[in-house]
Amino acid sequence: MAEITAALVKELREVTGAGMMACKKALAAVEGDMEKAIEHLREQGLAGAEKKAGRIAAEGVSFTKLSSDGKRGVVVEVNAETDFVAKNEKFRTFVDEVAAQALNSNAKDITAFLAEKWELDPSQTVSEQLSATISVIGENMNIRRFEKLEEPNGLVQDYVHSGGRIGVLLQVKSSVVNDAVKEMAKNVAMQIAALNPKYITRAEVDQDYLKNEREILLAAAKNEKPNAPEKVLLGIVEGRLNKELKEVCLVDQVYVRAEDGKQTVGQYVESVAKQAGAELSLVRFVRFETGEGLEKKNEDFAAEVAAQIK
Repeated sequence: MAEITAALVKELREVTGAGMMACKKALAAVEGDMEKAIEHLREQGLAGAEKKAGRIAAEGVSFTKLSSDGKRGVVVEVNAETDFVAKNEKFRTFVDEVAAQALNSNAKDITAFLAEKWELDPSQTVSEQLSATISVIGENMNIRRFEKLEEPNGLVQDYVHSGGRIGVLLQVKSSVVNDAVKEMAKNVAMQIAALNPKYITRAEVDQDYLKNEREILLAAAKNEKPNAPEKVLLGIVEGRLNKELKEVCLVDQVYVRAEDGKQTVGQYVESVAKQAGAELSLVRFVRFETGEGLEKKNEDFAAEVAAQIK
């Protein structure tokens, strides 16, 4: 049996493009035989996965998963290179499995999550399963992020928009959980997806931000009305700031399904709470938009085909 040295592992990695741990395990499985290790990695679908890692993966889906009791939820974003693969059944099955794992995970960040044992096959990690899936699907993929919410005294509601373009979780504290409360939670989750608020209430808005915004708006008002009294200028500032906050604070937004076009989300939630006889509050939300902040791959299709022919 050949000694499994760091140099041997490095050589196998360079030949196959597989991860370091996968190479080490492959060599151990075949007692250090390089050729057999290469075959082993190919059989496992791991050879070549790392070679795809340099490609930009900005497509994909944001997917949600709830616990059976509706008290816990997770939203994950898994990226692929193309929209075509993002709609692939194998890709979506993998994303569903990632969400199921993340729902029960104790990992605090994505690094710890990737190092966990894969629940469906504890002989490998989440990262190794990702590499195996990359090899099968044939393009780079990335488990980018996940976030969980839990509400023992109420429910967690999810909503996925446009096949995974946007994923939302909403934490609702309520003394009563009935169909009306669940419907309200679903409607508010849809509102979050559509209008992208930044906060639930104005109390969450950073005070330094408000101070700075008032200074900017006051300077603008003085330029527009240089001779106006201070009281008038301050009124203009507060009016404009109030308009801004109505757009970024969830409870102040106009409820998109309001029949009169005037009811706010806060008023809608209050009406449902009164109807259900519940003490009810919106606690927190998470909104993932797939690919936000990532560089999009932009290639000329004809040039790509020509490159492949060459």
